Amino acid sequence: MTLQPERAPERLRPLLHAVRDVDAPTLSRHRIPPPDGGRRAAVLILLGEHPAHGTDVLLVERARTLREHAGQVAFPGGGTEPGDADAVATALREAEEETGLDPEGVVPLALLPDLYIPPSGFVVTPVLAEWERPSAVHAVDAGETAAVERVPMTVLAEPANRVQVGHPSGYVGPGFLVAGLLVWGFTGGLLSALLDLGGWAQPWAPARVLDLDEAWTAARAGRRGIAGS
Repeated sequence: MTLQPERAPERLRPLLHAVRDVDAPTLSRHRIPPPDGGRRAAVLILLGEHPAHGTDVLLVERARTLREHAGQVAFPGGGTEPGDADAVATALREAEEETGLDPEGVVPLALLPDLYIPPSGFVVTPVLAEWERPSAVHAVDAGETAAVERVPMTVLAEPANRVQVGHPSGYVGPGFLVAGLLVWGFTGGLLSALLDLGGWAQPWAPARVLDLDEAWTAARAGRRGIAGS
């Protein structure tokens, strides 16, 4: 599917303008250039509009039974397959397989710089898109996906929902405690950059650092609160 930036709604034009010249270090903590011949993948950064809460982003929670990235929150996406024409095709195919969305309602707007993820060895192309005609979504395969959520950008930007997450490896990076979920790592860093680039960010206190276990505990406590509300 061809990129169609001219179809971007007014609310996304500041973000679309900002990502034209954005570089990989702005979007990811890893400073390692993508290697030649790396494993290709793509993720879909799908921004919709809801009358009750404005712009939101589609996120998936991986099943906790997976061998890799168990329980982590991510953008829909995955590895490129031989039949995929390009990164947009990969991102849309994976998003449909994971969430059941209708690709016909998605308008691809831009490709962000390729990002290398050393732990997995993937070279990931983020595809920025407008959800022009939202369709019903759900966890298609419970063995792969535990939940699918539309998370408002204003909720992500709320200072009370933002933390720094410290990994045992020594990495410390942006995280979010929203909808009973912990968003951190690659997805957390990319969302943090998008909040800044799109003009949604609010002043917050990066000094609030939780180690990974503390962050998971806080997220689970939030989930119990949602279930009991």
